[in-house]
Amino acid sequence: QVQLVESGGGLVQAGGSLRLSCAASGRTFSSYAMGWFRQAPGKEREFVAAIRRGAGSTYYADSVKGRFTISRDNAKNTLYLQMDSLKPEDTAVYYCAARQGSGNYYYTDSYEYWGQGTQVTVSS
Repeated sequence: QVQLVESGGGLVQAGGSLRLSCAASGRTFSSYAMGWFRQAPGKEREFVAAIRRGAGSTYYADSVKGRFTISRDNAKNTLYLQMDSLKPEDTAVYYCAARQGSGNYYYTDSYEYWGQGTQVTVSS
């Protein structure tokens, strides 16, 4: 089992940057594939980015490709999301998630563990 705690959210102007962190408990962080999702008011939770186990491959939603970067530091049990060139439509609660099983990285149902979320607000 793993517990996830996000941090780094806040208020930023359009065009600005934020770096989200997700600290994971336990000693098996490297065995989990990880993802970032977001949920805006009145909308469903949507995929943002994912990274495979180890130093693995990365995947991005089209809406953030070229602006966001997902990375992980297995020695620190931490997942990151560097967000650049932020837009007002990026405003949402951002969640990190972990999975050990198979399944498409794009779907929320593929992930067994979730953090509590961190609010990101981008003003125009």
